[in-house]
Amino acid sequence: MQQPISITAIASLSPLGKSLDDVWKSYQNNQHYITEKAFPNFNALVSELPIKTRREIETLRNSDNKYKALDDSVLFAIFTARQAIKNAHWNASDNFGINIGSSRGATQLLEKYYYHFLKHGKAETLSSPTTTLGNISSWVAHDLQTQGPEISHSITCSTALHAMLNGVAWINSGMCEKFLVGGSEAPLTSFTIAQMQALKIYAKKNDSYPCKSLDFNKKQNTMVLGEGSAMACLERGKKDSALAIIEGIGYATEILEHNVSLSIEADCFQRSMKMALGNIIPNEIDVIVMHTPGTIKGDLSEYKAIRKIFSGNHPALTANKWKLGHTLGCSGMLNIEMAVLMLKHQEFIEVPFIKTQHPTQIKRILVNAVGFGGNAVSILLNTPANK
Repeated sequence: MQQPISITAIASLSPLGKSLDDVWKSYQNNQHYITEKAFPNFNALVSELPIKTRREIETLRNSDNKYKALDDSVLFAIFTARQAIKNAHWNASDNFGINIGSSRGATQLLEKYYYHFLKHGKAETLSSPTTTLGNISSWVAHDLQTQGPEISHSITCSTALHAMLNGVAWINSGMCEKFLVGGSEAPLTSFTIAQMQALKIYAKKNDSYPCKSLDFNKKQNTMVLGEGSAMACLERGKKDSALAIIEGIGYATEILEHNVSLSIEADCFQRSMKMALGNIIPNEIDVIVMHTPGTIKGDLSEYKAIRKIFSGNHPALTANKWKLGHTLGCSGMLNIEMAVLMLKHQEFIEVPFIKTQHPTQIKRILVNAVGFGGNAVSILLNTPANK
């Protein structure tokens, strides 16, 4: 890190709610937000937005004729981007940059347009412009009427944290003072879930906790897909309005033996965490928000990487996918939101079905994300009280 970067606002919509107060209340209970949903050919466990939030998305869709043709992933992003810049007190004239990514992009529209093509032998007029990945940031920029750079990308499940890396890089370069970064995902479609089931990583059992994220002794894979969007506003230096300070960043990619696997000790995570820590002594980290998607190998390999970096004496560990599912390209920013809330309230959010030590203080939190392709990102956050 050339200089500290402030997170001056966060906004999200997810199964946990659509405001920081709602989300914090949802974290205060041991309830998960995973339910069974009927698809055309099967039922599957998913984590959906609350009905009230879904109605607000439909109101947004109908507020502008141009928005009626947009995918949910784009509408989610517009909704949370509006709230984020409102919380940060930014104006369009600030000319801030935008980097919002998605693992899957316009999944619902892609399937809809493809089914139409199979049936009629021709594509619908808007099938191309409404399904490009660049749609997310470009439509957010259109909605906010900004003049700064717009970037969209997909780096699978670490997409949102890669957006944060990009925002930090642009600010450090001196080309921008502020950046809106995040991820948005609307993957609850039959084909997307069927793809996860084909990999044999999807949860099958609807018990008290269908997704066993952070349970290193589970005997079957338990990943569940969720939907949502989350944005953070980044500003150069240490701001009085900061929710958290980005103190370190790390990233790495490893050579894979399989398209979806990590090495046994997650070499990419070891390198990303080591880079994020920099010269900070590992025992100064109080909490790690883990990626842990609920798969046997994915969860365990990340844990082994942590034990390597922290020499077996690791910080308190936590995660949120047991509660809200895996939102793919959005998940890393929801992890950041979780970390920010712990810093704000000075309260550790535990996983109810495992035993873990609680931190004696919460000043520094390391946040992890990784995706298909072995691309890991680690972000080190510091409480503003330490600035």
